[in-house]
Amino acid sequence: MLTLLLSIILGCALIIVCILFYYSPGKIEPFLDNNGKALANSISEKTFVTIGGIRQGMIIRSKNIHNPVLLYVHGGPAFPNYFLIEKYTPGLEEHFTVCYWEQRGGGLSYSPDIPIETMTFEQLTSDAIEVTNYLRQRFGKDKIYLMALSGGTPFAIQAVAKAPQLYNAYIGMAQITRQSESERICYKYMVERYTVTGNSEALAELKKYPLLNTDTSFVSFYKSFIRDKDMHELGIGTMRNMKSVFKGVFIPVWTCKAYTLKEKINIWVSKFKFVKKARFIDELFIIDIPTKVPKLDVPVYFLSGKYDLTVNIDLSKAYLEKLQAPIKGFYTFVNSAHSPLFEESQRVKEIFVNDILKGKTNLADN
Repeated sequence: MLTLLLSIILGCALIIVCILFYYSPGKIEPFLDNNGKALANSISEKTFVTIGGIRQGMIIRSKNIHNPVLLYVHGGPAFPNYFLIEKYTPGLEEHFTVCYWEQRGGGLSYSPDIPIETMTFEQLTSDAIEVTNYLRQRFGKDKIYLMALSGGTPFAIQAVAKAPQLYNAYIGMAQITRQSESERICYKYMVERYTVTGNSEALAELKKYPLLNTDTSFVSFYKSFIRDKDMHELGIGTMRNMKSVFKGVFIPVWTCKAYTLKEKINIWVSKFKFVKKARFIDELFIIDIPTKVPKLDVPVYFLSGKYDLTVNIDLSKAYLEKLQAPIKGFYTFVNSAHSPLFEESQRVKEIFVNDILKGKTNLADN
């Protein structure tokens, strides 16, 4: 009986390994014409560039390399989400040459040899500017567009403030302002919801991480599994309809064909072991973006989901109202939580094409 049980376990493990290898070619799908050949002037590649003295990875895709360049700065910080780009295909490559840069210490840019003391917002800001200049030189552009999501916004907006001459516009999706206040509002909401629904078990788990007036309490809550689990259960996490972190995030990483098996393992090693030691996790709950960046010399567009409490939409909106900028627009996505790019991708494209590329705000909230 024991021999049979071991045989079954080994057989199942072998099947899982085979499936993982099948879904891990590490190839970026090309854009094809009607004849099945690579579309003329298109690009679809994974490449590695030395940025800030270390090897950093990026995926670059476009149906036409002559289109404007868009640098996409993922969240986390340092937790890339190209697996969601591959799954939901928001389609910005139709209008831009999009660079999905994976920040130092995360995903394609993970290495245990990276000095942990360099994992700061200051260094990530410098890296973002260096990536920008790489893209400008490679594609022959004086300026590019920069879109940042969530945990990427604190340093991306600083990069634009520091070197506005390099950018056509800044697009902040789930723009972080004062994340400690955002967490406090979210925590209160979750306690209230679980109290109303009588979910005593979830309430007890949540109260193991009381948000005191200390930075360490926010960091502890942020690093906990409870935070992500509860946010997704209540529809205020990654997506309004993504109720499970396991189904919505964990599985899609393993089935994303853009990464090799080793690269997928590195994504999780980075998230659960390496990035948690980074200084920018502590900085996230100290930094006050409205005070640090009161003005931008480029057009600014903020995109937020109505149900986003991961990064509070009201705090983002209040920041934009005070932010000085030549052009600015706020866009609320009524069917989204934290990721309008994946939840309402068609409207995101419409905003890019009709407002951002034209320097307008016609589609912005009234």
